[in-house]
Formats: sequence, structure tokens, C-alpha cells
Amino acid sequence: MAPRRRKSIVNAAELLNLRSRGIADAGSLYRRCLKLFRDILLEDSRAFVKVWSKTSKSSIMYENGNIYFDNYQNCYSCVHAEPHCLYRLSKRSKQEKIKDALLCQSPLEKTLPSTSDHFPSLLTLTSNNWLRRFSAETGKELQSVYLSAHYNFKYLGWNASQETFYIKTLQNKETPLGRQAGIAYNTFVYLAVFNVFPLQLVGVFEINTKGFGSGITDVVMSQGVLAVSYSNKKVRLYSFEHIVQRYLIETLTLGKPCSLLGGKKVGDFPFGIPLNIHITDSLPVLFEASSNNGVQIGGYPWHFIYTPPQRNQRGTHHICSLKDGTLATNGIQNMSCSCLESDAIFFHPADSRRIIHIGPTKMNVLKIMGEVNSPLPSKILQDFSLMIDRNKTNPSSEVTVTSSGRTVKKRFQKLDDDPGQETFRLVECEDELDLLAAVVTNGEEEEACGYIQLHDNQTGTLQRKIDLAEIWDETFPHVLCFDKDTIVHIEQKKTSFSCHVYKLRTVRQ
Repeated sequence: MAPRRRKSIVNAAELLNLRSRGIADAGSLYRRCLKLFRDILLEDSRAFVKVWSKTSKSSIMYENGNIYFDNYQNCYSCVHAEPHCLYRLSKRSKQEKIKDALLCQSPLEKTLPSTSDHFPSLLTLTSNNWLRRFSAETGKELQSVYLSAHYNFKYLGWNASQETFYIKTLQNKETPLGRQAGIAYNTFVYLAVFNVFPLQLVGVFEINTKGFGSGITDVVMSQGVLAVSYSNKKVRLYSFEHIVQRYLIETLTLGKPCSLLGGKKVGDFPFGIPLNIHITDSLPVLFEASSNNGVQIGGYPWHFIYTPPQRNQRGTHHICSLKDGTLATNGIQNMSCSCLESDAIFFHPADSRRIIHIGPTKMNVLKIMGEVNSPLPSKILQDFSLMIDRNKTNPSSEVTVTSSGRTVKKRFQKLDDDPGQETFRLVECEDELDLLAAVVTNGEEEEACGYIQLHDNQTGTLQRKIDLAEIWDETFPHVLCFDKDTIVHIEQKKTSFSCHVYKLRTVRQ
């Protein structure tokens, strides 16, 4: 009998050499490092300690290790033991105020025209319709494009993350005075679509009644699909690829002359970028559904989640196949909770086959079971469930004493999300460490604090708890970002914003 083979230990240089030669499992070095880091993070000798706080009068954003203040003017890095100022942009007028921004990470597999394209950059949209690209590390301006003197662009969004983005104008809404005057609003919004690395224009077009019908309330773009919402609770999906192929009248290049501008350069001030996609007739609908709060698409195979608009269906979520609209087996999910805030359901950000459904006392992680070409409907199974243990058999009571000295008890049932009880508030996924971070408030009404429960992403097993030092006021919005050894808590209180940073530290036993 041959001796048992001893498990070998391969160093980093050997792993990289094997990977370069295409040998299987050679690229596991990064995964091994993350597994080691996860083990360190969960040790009893480690703890997350609050190391920094800062307030602001404007909204605060966190992205990829950087915190942005004052409308992206000031950037603080969280890479080191404590956040420090990475750069400050030069002071700008109100007309040049940054309204929205996207962080761009350069692809590793491409050779790009400019050296600066190989480093992270911040795409920003200003109040005076300039699209400006800054270095995410130094704040140096790298590129600027003037969009338009006619349309008020306001929102940036990813169509395909780190590949294609879109810019959306303010909505052109019909007013009662305009309706009385007989003014017809045929255009709802304008969209400008760009590729990144390098920055290239795809096209500018309008969302109008000719192509999309009337009663439009919102438009978003994702994965090459336009999702258009209507006042009658319908949501319709349209193919952007079809729009470009059928209605593109001229391909435009930034910085080059075009006939639509009479020979002027595209993106130069004051000419901007003309509409080069003209939609002249109704478009074919890829998909349509009626929903009370929009439609989410994801999973594998592709599924969609929606809430029927009927009043008696409030809080009920339907999970259906995108291919033919078939309701999945066990596809109707309902928390049956009594609360002011409705429960939330969404596709798991790090697992294409799973769905997270979170209510005040329960979090269900669901799994989609099905095959792409199978004639049978897919099944929705519960992967695991997390619960907050409450004693609901005894409703709360209020004791009063009458003028005659008689004691009277009034019994009442609290809402499931009552601030006087422990409640799930947020959930964040750290996909590289395979952890779920669930924020729970501790049930103290006056000065309620929160804590984070770290659960294994695959089994739901509780790994550890992390106390948050600041008071958690559930009446105001909160954002939690969990990024390996850093936790960032951003909160709003009336007109001010606060940012609290926690770092992983070694604690004395």
C-alpha cells in the first residue's frame, strides 16, 4: 500500500508561476488569503473599534475604501488605521456643483489609449451639464465633456457595471396649468449613454410617447434593458440594442466634428452633444408586468420579483420565470408581519441563485432551483432563516391608577417593527469574505443602539456580534458598508449627516 500523500504547502511565487502556465487551481492564492483574513476577523482576540467620526451638512458617500464629503469635493481614504484626507477638489461655484458621481475601476485585460485610463477615476456630473472625469487617487481632472445647453441632466447610473453608464435628465412632468393651456408633453426624459475605458459616446435619445406610450413615471437602465414604469402600475422592458440598431442616425465621436452640429466638435462648449437616436414609432415590448413597487430581475435562470398592485396583495411578493412569466413553485412569499415599514425582498448580490427576504423579526435566504431549458417550473426553497427571538405570547400592557385607587391594566399588541423591540434594520453582504452582516436594534426606545450580527453566507450560522457605539435612530435613514476590515455607518439626522468608521483591532484578553 502506497504511503498517504502529505498535503503540500505552496508559496505565493510558485502559485503565480503555476497560474501563468494555466495549471488548474493555481489561481487560488487570493481566495486563500481571504479565507485566512476571515479566520482572523472572527477570532475572539479581534474586535471592530470605532476610530473616526465626521459630520457634514451635505450627503456622504462611501465607495471602494473612500468616503466623499461636500458633494464629492473632499475625499477621505479608509485604507489606513484611521481615515485621512486623500485630496480636495478646488473650490467651485454653485453652477459647477457636483450632482452625482460614479467610481470607475480600470479593466486589467485591456491596453488603453491613455496612461491615466489604467487608474481608478471618478466620473462626475455638474449642475451646468459638464461630465468631468477625475483621478480617484489625486483628484486631478483628466477629461471633460459638455453635455447640452438645452437639457438639464441630473442622474448618473450604471447600465453594465464598469462598462456602460447612462445620464438622465430631470423628468418633464405635466402640470395642471399646462394641461389647461393644452400644452402636450411628449418627452419624459432624455438619456445619454456612454462606454468607459476609454470614454466613448453611444448615443443620446429621448423617452417619448411615440415610442413608449403615455403615463410614464420613471425610467431606469440595466444590462442593456430600459425599464419604464407607468402611472397604471405597469412596468415594461425595452431593448436598448434594438433602439440603437433601428434609430441611430449618426455615429458620434467625442472631440470630433459631426454634421448634426454643423461641423462643430462633439462635447465642446457650448454645442454639447446632439440627439443622434430618433425614436419615431412604437417599440416592441420585451416584457410587461403590473407591480405596486417596480420589478426586480435577477437569479439563474432569469427570474423577476414583483408585488401585485391589488390592495389585498400588499406585502406579497411573486417570484416568476422571466422566460414565460410562470410562477415558481412556492414563488409567493409573504412575511405576514404587522409593521409601518414593509418587508424587503431582493436578489442576493453575490449569488445568482439566491434571494434575501427580510422583515422586522425574520430574514429568509431563498434558493432558486431550476434549469434554463427545463419545461418544469423552477422551485423556491428556503436555504436558511434567521430569527429574532421575541416573547409574543404576552402582549405589552400599560398600567394606570384611577382616582379611587383602582389599578387598571390596558393590554395592547405592539407592531413588529416597534422601536421598543429588537428588530432587523439592514443587511449587507461581504461577498469576498462570504459573510452576511445584519443590523439589529436593541429595543431601547429612548437611546436605542444597534449591533451587527455576522452570519456565514452559506449556512446562516452566527459567527460574531459587533456593537455600534452611536445611538441608532430608526426614524432617519441609515447606510451600512462592510468592506473587509472596515465598517462604515452613515446616518442622517434632520439636515445633518454623520459618518462613523470602525476598524478591526487586536484587543487585550
